[in-house]
Amino acid sequence: MALMLVKFDLKKRVKLAQSVWFMYWFAVLAGVLVFSMGLFFKIELRKRSELMDNNESHFLPNLLIFMGLIACGINTFGGKVCYDSLDPTKFAKWKPMLKSFLVFCVVFNALLFVTALLCFLMRIPLQFTLAEGLRNGMKYYKDTDTPGRCYMKRTLDLMQMEFRCCGNDNYRDWFEIQWVSNRYLDFSAKEVKDRIGSNVDGQYLMDGVPFSCCNPSSPRPCIQLQMTNNSAHYSYDHYTEELNVWKRGCRYALLSYYGGMMNTIGALVILVIMLEIAVTVGMQYVNSSLSTLANPEDPESESEGWILEKTVKETFTDIMDKMKAMGKGGKVEEGGEAAVATVS
Repeated sequence: MALMLVKFDLKKRVKLAQSVWFMYWFAVLAGVLVFSMGLFFKIELRKRSELMDNNESHFLPNLLIFMGLIACGINTFGGKVCYDSLDPTKFAKWKPMLKSFLVFCVVFNALLFVTALLCFLMRIPLQFTLAEGLRNGMKYYKDTDTPGRCYMKRTLDLMQMEFRCCGNDNYRDWFEIQWVSNRYLDFSAKEVKDRIGSNVDGQYLMDGVPFSCCNPSSPRPCIQLQMTNNSAHYSYDHYTEELNVWKRGCRYALLSYYGGMMNTIGALVILVIMLEIAVTVGMQYVNSSLSTLANPEDPESESEGWILEKTVKETFTDIMDKMKAMGKGGKVEEGGEAAVATVS
């Protein structure tokens, strides 16, 4: 018994072909959307590639771009087949390859689902990538004269102002590294000597943050240096005072930004999958309804269409039997080759 059997006459077949043709062009636009989302995501990642610890984060946008191009190709082909199905003579040239095309569509939909799943799961590796990348970026903040690192200060400052964040986990991360270049330090000054001698790494550490951490909405002038020294500022207590620097760490800010973007892309890809499944089912009905004409020479004769020629259980059993037969055939061939080798 066929799965979801439907009877068709000429009028229904024409209406089916026209509807599926129309849906295929919507699917082409959906493929363009997937391609565009991948391209946009790749550009956004490249903007802050210096703050990423590896290039693996570009795998997902590249996959989206690839899947978008494939979607455009197969949906354009499917639309052409549906258009030609209205003319039996034109449809005849596509008929031998339709079964393979439908199998490819099923595989493509499965890969599209994996792509959507990766969009939701990429947040986990991205968290570690950003943590390590930001840590290294902060370490190189002061290296404005070093080739390859001279733009790191600008990148971090722009990021902290754009995302209203400070440091990796929070603003105190800046207290643990030297972010002022030695070029701007007076090593003959007692304060500089004392600060450098106060830690084993010989770094100029201070309880301050770059200007880009300042919150411009604060009514008080920004206190970005000597932040833990109450006596250095009038009417100030860093334990109780509302600090006028951003408190959120940039790792959480970027993770929230990219995570929201990936969740949106993942949801849109799922909608595209639903459309792709609909056009694949429609194409199967077009193919089966034209293959079962009561009188192939009479286009107006009735026919039947289905999603599967047999039930799901029977179809699964047939597939397993074919796979077993292929496995046995491979073993027989290996045995025959071994026997020939022995005789030789």
